[in-house]
Amino acid sequence: MTESLPAGAAGGPPGPHDTDTDDPLGSADRTDAVDVWTLWIPDHAAAAAARSGILDPEEAERAAGFQDPAARRRFVTSHVGLRVLLGVRLGTAPQDVTLVRERCGMPGCEKPHGRPAVAGHPGVHFSLSHAGDIALYALAASPVGADIESLDLVGGGLERMARRLHPDERRALDTLHPTVRQEALLGCWVRKEAFLKGMGTGLPGGVGAHHVGLAAALAPAWAPPGPDGWALLDVPAPDGCHAAVALRLQGPAGRGRIPTIRTSRLLME
Repeated sequence: MTESLPAGAAGGPPGPHDTDTDDPLGSADRTDAVDVWTLWIPDHAAAAAARSGILDPEEAERAAGFQDPAARRRFVTSHVGLRVLLGVRLGTAPQDVTLVRERCGMPGCEKPHGRPAVAGHPGVHFSLSHAGDIALYALAASPVGADIESLDLVGGGLERMARRLHPDERRALDTLHPTVRQEALLGCWVRKEAFLKGMGTGLPGGVGAHHVGLAAALAPAWAPPGPDGWALLDVPAPDGCHAAVALRLQGPAGRGRIPTIRTSRLLME
């Protein structure tokens, strides 16, 4: 895992962590690669608040709507971080990145509440998720979804989540020893959410309708493959959390290929 990551000053020159790798976001240019970044929100809330002017009017309105100050800080910090990453990726000031919504991925729905996207850049795809004070970002050249969840935050809701899973996922969970069941369930859930976000439907796309399976280390040999045309990748996460990304594979050559994944920490100063 890379120890420091690109961040940029709002509209200014690259910051001290923008150049610690030769090609910090270059792998996102390839359809078989995904860059994953994590951000520890408390360490960057002050810096993000100072740059909150880079948020667009919709983001600013959403931020103002939070009654809970902690929730507002998390929203502002994670979205400032997203704009910093996209600005570096596009070689532009973060405030000049125009975010839009694609059409919904649900069949028959043409409304613009699908995947978030960057206007004018169809080859740049991203996903943002957060669990408490941790934000997770994924950037790729094809549709991507990311999710991170904390076992402490999900808590007693895990078994309710389990009842919604695909029958083969529930069957696989039932074969596991109780000591690893919770971890396996959370690992499956983040894969599920990442995939549904990548499709552009979110949870309404059907938690039980698609098989994504357990994390690779726990999946039984008899388990069916994951969704056709997608790669499900388990991502290193802080203790007590699980994270995953789902990447759409482009063309027939993508079938069965394991994409390159690079994980890093985003630092903003």
